Amino acid sequence: MNVNPNILNQKLELIQWLSTIEDSSIIEKIMDLRKKESKDWWNSISENEKEFIELGLKDAESGKLNPHSTARKLYEKWL
Repeated sequence: MNVNPNILNQKLELIQWLSTIEDSSIIEKIMDLRKKESKDWWNSISENEKEFIELGLKDAESGKLNPHSTARKLYEKWL
């Protein structure tokens, strides 16, 4: 992975600046920005993928599970 040295310098500058902040309202604003910028993977997958995940969760809740050993036997040639 190729990291831009300018970005690294900016991060270090921000870290140093953050360590000196005493105003809690500024910290709260930064935390709010961080929350907004965090991406939820659920919003980036297709509806079809969401449906399969929800079906899997329902199966797990109702006890329709197979042991890990069974899954390994079924898929061992790909592992």
